[in-house]
Formats: sequence, C-alpha cells, structure tokens
Amino acid sequence: MNGGHDLRWPPPPDGFPRRFGKPRNSAPSTGKPSPPTLPTEVVAAPHGVKLERLITGVGEPVTVFAHGLGHGIAETRPLGSGVRGKRVFFQFRGHGDSGSPPGEWDYGDLARDVRAMADMTGATHALGVSLGAGALCRLLAETPDRFAKVVFFLPAVLDRPRPDAARAKLADLLEAINSGDVTAVANAVVDEIPPSLRNGSSGWAYVRQRINNLMNTGLSTGLLTLPDQIPVPNKELLKAVTAEALVIGCLGDDLHPSSVAVELAEVLPDATLHIYNRPSVLWHERLDLRERVSTFLNS
Repeated sequence: MNGGHDLRWPPPPDGFPRRFGKPRNSAPSTGKPSPPTLPTEVVAAPHGVKLERLITGVGEPVTVFAHGLGHGIAETRPLGSGVRGKRVFFQFRGHGDSGSPPGEWDYGDLARDVRAMADMTGATHALGVSLGAGALCRLLAETPDRFAKVVFFLPAVLDRPRPDAARAKLADLLEAINSGDVTAVANAVVDEIPPSLRNGSSGWAYVRQRINNLMNTGLSTGLLTLPDQIPVPNKELLKAVTAEALVIGCLGDDLHPSSVAVELAEVLPDATLHIYNRPSVLWHERLDLRERVSTFLNS
C-alpha cells in the first residue's frame, strides 16, 4: 500500500472523511477526545536496540507503559492520562520507528526493551497491555524486585501456550500485515470494535487509523513467532515479585481470557484483580479504566 492515503476499504458512511492523516501517537478514535500529538524520539538503548519513545509529565514517580502486539504509543497514552509524575511511552522492537534486530524474538527480548526504557528513565512503576503484560511478567520473573507498582491490563498468556484459535488469529494478522493484505488486516481490526459501534463514525475512524498505522509503519517479521511463545517457563517464578500489582481482565475476549488474569492475580503475592463483565474495555469502560489505573498508581 503506497502510504495508505487512498484506502477505500471498508467504504465509509456517507459524509465521513475518506483520507488518513491523523498523527500516529494520537489514539484511534473511540468517540472520546484523543490526547494532543507530541513529538517522539528514537533513542539507543544499552542493549543495542533503538527504541522510539514519548515522555510526558514531570517529577516522581516515573511510569513506563508497554503496549500490545501491533499497537503502540497511541494505545497506551490514554491509560496514563490521570497518572502523576513522568510517563514513558515507547514502541517495542519491530513496531513504529523502533529498530528491528535480525532474527526471531521472544519475550526475553521484549523484557529487555521494557527494562531498558525503565532503567534509562529511572521508572519505579510499570504498566503492560497484553503483549506488554507478558513482557512485564518475564522481566519480573527475572528481577522480582525491579518495580514498586505494576499494572497488567488484559494479560493474554503466562506459562501455557495460547489456545490454537487465538494463536492462529494473531498469526494470520501478522502475516497479513507483512504481506500487505489490506482486506485481511481490516477484517481483523473490525473485530476489535464492539458490534454496536462498527457502523458509527468512531468505529470507521478507528478502522482507518489502525490500518494506517499497521500498514504504513509495518511490523517486523521478528514478531511472527510470538503468538506461539509463552512469557515465563513457570508462573510460580512470579511468587517472588515484591511489587504491588493491579491485574485487569475482562469476560468474552478470546485473545485475552479472563482465566489468565485470574491466574496472574493468584500467583502474585500482592495483587488486586478486577474483571470487567464484557470485552472491548477501552470502548465500554474507558473512564472507569483510566480512573482505576490512576487511582492505583497514584496512591
């Protein structure tokens, strides 16, 4: 796709803008105001990977935000809107303008990305979404006392492989992105939107911006094997974690089973669990989610 600006799939409702152009670190529309666009920077991390980051806020504490597979700074920024202190948003390797070292990667590599961002900024708090939650689990399994507070939003997998259907769905999305199959990517993105909102302006805006991000910036082939991997060899390693934790899951999300959130909260020594009663949390429960995260991290 040449720049993504002429995409016509899916056809928009009459009168809805037909062009892309929304800044990449501004979250796709969910019917709520998006944070203003701010310039990112690419920094050379100590482990030899260049990582794109955005730092907002000042003072203490410092919180690092780790996004999900195929997402990025745009999707984690709303989660930090009420969090005090300095907020460090970044793109994992293979995403956005971050580097793509050769070879296939595992959760150990992603954990090194999180650790690098945290160490470079002196972060004492961390939040991980989906893939980012897995990377955070791996980091804590290796260094149980690294953070004082951690948030796991929609953890997807711990020490057992994902169900076959979930693994296939993620693998298909990554392959479609790398092959340039816009229709397949669009179909996957539409599935992220609650059915009742798919034909509204916010739904169409979300589809367009997600496709624009995914197809314009691409994802590295180093990510292709991640759907088959697990973050930690044994969840019992997390029993040594000293951080206070908040674990947030939801019902009805095949890619992020609530059972994984329950398992994680049970194994962590000091964890609070909250399960929303329906999927698409950022669409249905955005305000409550932001307040829940900020209340925990700010206390």
